[in-house]
Amino acid sequence: MTDWPKIKSRRTIDISQWMKVIEREVEFAPGGKSELYHAVGQQDYIAIVALTPDGRIPIVRQYRPALEQFTWELPAGMVDKGETAADCCRRELMEETGFPVRSLHALGSYAPCTARLSNRVHSFFVATAARAEAPATEAGIELRLVTPADLGALIQSGDFILQLHIGAILLAGLAGHINLAAFQLSDRSGPAKP
Repeated sequence: MTDWPKIKSRRTIDISQWMKVIEREVEFAPGGKSELYHAVGQQDYIAIVALTPDGRIPIVRQYRPALEQFTWELPAGMVDKGETAADCCRRELMEETGFPVRSLHALGSYAPCTARLSNRVHSFFVATAARAEAPATEAGIELRLVTPADLGALIQSGDFILQLHIGAILLAGLAGHINLAAFQLSDRSGPAKP
């Protein structure tokens, strides 16, 4: 194992209770010039591909200040300190949709952005139990239950744009929990340009 690259210094700047900036001085070769790299540090988060007893997928619409727009997404959230990712999955699904977990399957833990984010996203597939009552969702969150074909159309139209969640859908399909063919995606992009 090599000793290079070498982290020469590390500094953390707290921005808020949810975010910090991590500055690293990295030297890539002995005697080489070191360079500064910055990353955003935050709690790990989860993404949930859920399937209701009638075969629909809960998605939520909420305003995202970073994009200055509303987006459709899978139920998701940050893992609280002292909470497991699986417990966060159960909590967030109930908070955002009102559906309890019948069975939960971990799909993996992945880096959301290897260049700029230092946390992990934990993806889950959940078969839900029947919803006992309408959820008391968080303010500003709209719930919709969609078929896989409806969700495929939202992805292709650009209304469902969070690539991490599109990746979670792929993971659920690769694990055999959902049928990716049911999403009815068509190639609208045309041939790739060099």
